[in-house]
Amino acid sequence: MSSHNNIEEEDSFEPIYPSQEDFNPSETVSAFLSQTAYDPSRLHPLAGLGGGLDYLNLDDDTSIPGSSSGGILPSRGWSDDLTYGTGVAYLSGLSLGGAYGFYEGLRSSPSPAFKVRLNTVLNSMTRRGPFIGNSAGVMALMYNGINGAISRARGEYDPINSVAAGAMTGALFKSTAGLRAAGSAGGVCAVLAGIWAFGKEAVL
Repeated sequence: MSSHNNIEEEDSFEPIYPSQEDFNPSETVSAFLSQTAYDPSRLHPLAGLGGGLDYLNLDDDTSIPGSSSGGILPSRGWSDDLTYGTGVAYLSGLSLGGAYGFYEGLRSSPSPAFKVRLNTVLNSMTRRGPFIGNSAGVMALMYNGINGAISRARGEYDPINSVAAGAMTGALFKSTAGLRAAGSAGGVCAVLAGIWAFGKEAVL
């Protein structure tokens, strides 16, 4: 009898759930976050750096050792100048030589016929373009190599190295044509290298 009454009491038990009006999820979450030591600013990628990114606060006179001009932008060293300088010089010479060959082919065409003129233009471009491009690339390779060697030997990275490297490059490139041609080429290359070096330093 008592067991029967207990079963009826268990069957008649109804759990009491909180009403929807009493439960507010936003207030519950806000209360939980306010009780914990949660700091959203700690999730920032630059958190804990203190005063900020000090390595970006570069002074005007900041220089990088190994840079060809001593500035903060030009390059990472002589190897970059050797690689990019040679490539740029070759492509520039190839383009200028091709343009000169195109003009020369139009002028020297033996016949006004289209096929003959086109053949003359193509022959002239393929003759002038690679020659000037190869010459410019070789000179750039020599110049950057000599410039890097002088800079290493002196321990200084200034435009004087560029002027000396330009003079030596021009003289060496034309050394087989005689002393006069070598001296003239060295002087011209020294002037061009000086204009480039001092102008780059003034701009940067």
